[in-house]
Amino acid sequence: MVERIRNATYILKPPVPSVPNFKPSMSIADWLVVVQNYMKALQYNHTGTQFFEIKKSRPLCGLMETAREMIRESLPIKCLEAVILGVYLTNGLTSLERFPISFKTQFLGHCFHHVVLGVYCNGRYGSLGMSRRQDLMDKPLSYRTLGDLVGEFESSYKRYQHTIKKVKIGLYVPHDPHVFQPIEWKHLVLNVARLGAQEMRKELEKHGRDMRMKILKSSSAQSPVKERCRGKSLSPRRRQSSSPQRRVTRRDKSPAAVDRKPAELSTLNDAYQIRI
Repeated sequence: MVERIRNATYILKPPVPSVPNFKPSMSIADWLVVVQNYMKALQYNHTGTQFFEIKKSRPLCGLMETAREMIRESLPIKCLEAVILGVYLTNGLTSLERFPISFKTQFLGHCFHHVVLGVYCNGRYGSLGMSRRQDLMDKPLSYRTLGDLVGEFESSYKRYQHTIKKVKIGLYVPHDPHVFQPIEWKHLVLNVARLGAQEMRKELEKHGRDMRMKILKSSSAQSPVKERCRGKSLSPRRRQSSSPQRRVTRRDKSPAAVDRKPAELSTLNDAYQIRI
């Protein structure tokens, strides 16, 4: 049945948008317009079924493989998929920084979630993304501060009677598509209902300044394997020697091994127990 549908001559072939290619003569702002136009050509997915599985905890290299799959299939996408595709199409432009901006809004008692890809270059902010609403996706690279950019989204939401409940700002996404580090999606979480407009803008300005100075570090950058092994990979004898009841000097690593017989020390298990 699938082959009959694919090979049917009376069914028009769906148009496949051409993948944009960056040219050295292009400015960053021009390239962002090209990338956004490509995503618009893929169209927004109104089917209610997400065609591509996006796990936020997945490493960046795996998400980039999903972006390549999006390009191969050329199917309609939603906001989260647009963020991943936007990261993929802007990789290598080191003068352009990318970071996720997530919104939780409320309308008629129901909560809605939305995410766009914030961009920063030459002292100006903007965004890439996809949405059912034209003014809730891409923004030009013209906003002086991060607070101005978020405020523009807030104004857009008000036009649709949506109230913003929370805003989550991530960190810069690395330009190396092969890193095994996941994207930091919510380094700063702002509860709009509790914060006033002035306090919220102050927090956004501080976060934007810290990101520009590159002093923020991802909480997921540290290997979880190291975190799990810290304090847990010690052998039983080392844990015993480090207990508070019996302190041992650095020179006497395993005093209990002195009482052992030579035959016992020759076994593999005991050799592993007394390793330094």
